Amino acid sequence: MSVQLNISFAKSSSVAASLAIQLKLSGDLPASGLSEVDPQGVGARAAGIAKFSAKAMTVLDVIAPHGSDADRLTVIGLGKPDTLTVYDWLRAGGVAAANLKNAKKAVVFLDVPGLDVSAAQAADFALGMLLRSYAFDSYKTAKKDDDKPATVDVKIVMAGHAAAKKAFAATEAIASGVVLARDLVNLPPNVLGPVEFADKAKELKALGVEVEVLTEVEMKKLGMGALLGVAQGSVRPPRLAVMHWNGGKAKDKPVAFVGKGVVFDTGGISIKPGAGMEDMKGDMGGAAAVIGLMHTLAARKAKVNAVGILGLVENMPDGNAQRPGDIVTSMSGQTIEIINTDAEGRLVLADALFYTKERFKPRFMVNLATLTGAIVVALGNVHAGLFSNDETLAGQLTAAGETTSEKLWRMPLAKEYDKIIDSRFADMKNSGGRPAGSITAAQFLKRFVGDTPWAHLDIAATAMNSPQTEINTSWASGYGVRLLDELIRANYEG
Repeated sequence: MSVQLNISFAKSSSVAASLAIQLKLSGDLPASGLSEVDPQGVGARAAGIAKFSAKAMTVLDVIAPHGSDADRLTVIGLGKPDTLTVYDWLRAGGVAAANLKNAKKAVVFLDVPGLDVSAAQAADFALGMLLRSYAFDSYKTAKKDDDKPATVDVKIVMAGHAAAKKAFAATEAIASGVVLARDLVNLPPNVLGPVEFADKAKELKALGVEVEVLTEVEMKKLGMGALLGVAQGSVRPPRLAVMHWNGGKAKDKPVAFVGKGVVFDTGGISIKPGAGMEDMKGDMGGAAAVIGLMHTLAARKAKVNAVGILGLVENMPDGNAQRPGDIVTSMSGQTIEIINTDAEGRLVLADALFYTKERFKPRFMVNLATLTGAIVVALGNVHAGLFSNDETLAGQLTAAGETTSEKLWRMPLAKEYDKIIDSRFADMKNSGGRPAGSITAAQFLKRFVGDTPWAHLDIAATAMNSPQTEINTSWASGYGVRLLDELIRANYEG
């Protein structure tokens, strides 16, 4: 069920609610209960009977006593205070949202005994609530009355409510960016083609983002033979969406983000097996993360100059599709022998990265792509793969991943791997086969970035078909939005 949360902050609760939520540290119960709404100590007695000790993310849910301002009392355990992380506050918010059930009004008491809750922690808790409340059910027509979208008013009560409200303005912008990314990955491929995706980018103009969209005519003039080669088998024309957010100083070079946007990937002539091909609607997860990030930066008025580039194509096995053995010329002038038409994402990124480097001369470039099945084999769905030519950028990304729990694992780049993608007939080939598949894909991309600090994030295992967590129950995770926002927030805002 989709739930719309209206979150506010207050110093005290003055209205009756159908649900009261209290957070507790490990060991704080049963000595104390929900004192604000539970003068009879029912929560504490229930905790004693259930041997509830407030371990991290555990829940005690009881019916409120007669005369209480609430119908239900819910206690969420935080665990030990010295182990709490930023992500734990998001998780706690997600647990709270999951326990709203049929509540119309909820009050969350965030003044935790034994803990000084900061404005940032309160905002992260609220962000967790928003992320958990997401559901993609737009195409379900036979909804029961209790499955229809609901609205819940949530009042978060705490001493530092004014500062928390201010902090929440930024995290609310993050939530909207993640939701946008999730929606795009979840949309069916007959609805979201390259043109429609580019139109989504244009909608960011309402937030102050400058948007350009290049058609196949402009891309052909620029010599983007690698990207256009992927697109030539589809009746749906390709697009390159260029988004600018100018929130920093005019003289500052931008930071740049490039997303692979293959709206559907059949594999082309090197066609994929039929089983599971429906998941290839999510092969634009990198582009979804980039547009979600640009939405977030604009919505929170980030003090940075940022560029987002979306390479948008569909890979189909039409009679006009490119063939294994074809040789295409990229915008950089380098030639590429097509060994496998299912190694298409790197062709799209090759031209998009070179275009970004040449036109914007950014401080750094980060590309995101659901690029290889090999990274899934290597890392599962716990980490995304990180490849980089710059130690500083790699370290900043790794730290941002630890903070947000959108984790990265550094993978190697080395000239020895280059030999695997050398071609007998062209400057390089687009696939070196199965051995070191994610590494050779990164080595391929590296040939188009020059000396620009660059990182490639292979998010094939984290952007779609994601595991359920306290903050996400959707097939699409929106991976990358929070990660890159933290990268910018921690290192690049003036």
